[in-house]
Amino acid sequence: QVQLVESGGGLVQAGGSLRLSCAASGRIYAINDMGWYHQAPGKQRELVATITSAGSTNYADSAKGRFTISRDNAKNTVYLQLNSLKPEDTAVYYCNADHYSGISHQLLWGQGTQVTVSS
Repeated sequence: QVQLVESGGGLVQAGGSLRLSCAASGRIYAINDMGWYHQAPGKQRELVATITSAGSTNYADSAKGRFTISRDNAKNTVYLQLNSLKPEDTAVYYCNADHYSGISHQLLWGQGTQVTVSS
């Protein structure tokens, strides 16, 4: 079994920064794309950013210029640097990963980490 564990959320004032981490652990064969999503109260989960194993990135329009996704393949970890945070960024942030077990692909999700931005 492979698990994803997020960390780094918290309470920050508008204009501040946070760095989220998501580490995969367990019987890892190969991790392909990884990504971050967020879900605000009463809203659907939405894409924030994704990154391939080769380092190619994709961002939601709301994240461009403020957030940066990166990964360390040796550590099976993906990061999300959140800068210039706004109150509307308040949400639970989830990471996901496409894990190839050698037989099949598994889409994994972490438990989520709360980010709260005060005005």
